[in-house]
Amino acid sequence: MPRRRWLSAVILAVILGGVLADLVHPAPAAAHEATTSAHAEVTGTGADVRVVLDLEYDLLMKSAWLYAEAYEAKARTEQLRQLTINRDAVTDYVTGRFAVAYDDRPCAPTMVGDADVHVRDKAAFAVLTYAYACEGEAGGAHAISSALFPDAESFVHNTETLVRYELDGTKGSAVLVAKDPTLRIGERRASDQIGEFFLLGAEHLVLGLDHIFFLIALLIGARRLRDVVVTASAFTVAHSITFLLAAMGVVDVPGEIVEPIIAASIIVVALANLLGHEDDKLGKWRLPIVFAFGLVHGLGFAGALDINESGSWELLLSLLSFNVGIELTQLAIIAVLFPLLVLLRRTSASRWAVAALSVPIVAVSLYWFFDRIPLPL
Repeated sequence: MPRRRWLSAVILAVILGGVLADLVHPAPAAAHEATTSAHAEVTGTGADVRVVLDLEYDLLMKSAWLYAEAYEAKARTEQLRQLTINRDAVTDYVTGRFAVAYDDRPCAPTMVGDADVHVRDKAAFAVLTYAYACEGEAGGAHAISSALFPDAESFVHNTETLVRYELDGTKGSAVLVAKDPTLRIGERRASDQIGEFFLLGAEHLVLGLDHIFFLIALLIGARRLRDVVVTASAFTVAHSITFLLAAMGVVDVPGEIVEPIIAASIIVVALANLLGHEDDKLGKWRLPIVFAFGLVHGLGFAGALDINESGSWELLLSLLSFNVGIELTQLAIIAVLFPLLVLLRRTSASRWAVAALSVPIVAVSLYWFFDRIPLPL
């Protein structure tokens, strides 16, 4: 076998092996993913501000240095109870790391009402509401800062805080990170917003192993460049439609439904690669199947932002930037993997290569499917 063909097989094996190794040996964050995102909705008609924070429950309880009884709680009723009895500790942690200022003077936070819990991306998130009392003359400017879940706490790294705001007569969105933790209302340029959400979209695709697996399964089944172009285009159009509709609040499908279907979509496409042959009739169903599952994947992409309010058109720039980040990253993955697959098909290894690549994808996706089915607590 020519050296370059052996090299292609080795590179593909390394890529797949690395992905599977990441699944088998998760990052040392105590059953945590390596990263998390905090979500903040900030509103105000004058100097005072209302903030609704959406924070990963078990990470929040660990970061507040509470006992295992608190952060290991799985039932929603118990999580709510733990948030109630640990209200002061949670508030001390959150308000020490999420701040609002008015004309450079700190605003005083007070927790409002009771905490809530809901599911986002298969994890429980605590919903906390705070009122920030700000002093100053009318016509001033607010600043929002976030240092939630920093690297120094060692539970997660590269935390991003996604902020949606309606303050000082301005609506918009921003991503706060450790190197740029403060948003000054009115000072951030549109180009900054575009870049932030472009990178967020790229990161979501790269870190979303289920979307990567679906893309790899599609590439395995594509035998010509034309197949890749048509299939990728169908997937792109489909997930762009539902991503924008869901993010704008036009379509609302619970994650408990979307996530298992995404896993099932990977299984279907990978099984089609295993069972199909060049001369059978599976090929004519590939495009409609990809389009249908692309619609579902779009709902999954929208869930990453949790922008699901009708009338959120002021966030259209952020949504489009996020989607472009997904698309260009997807094209980059295709540009790297498809030529390697083409070379591999020209070798004697092609007969078992499809099985060697598809079987692990089916196995992992089956695990995801059953793991994502919500069970009564």
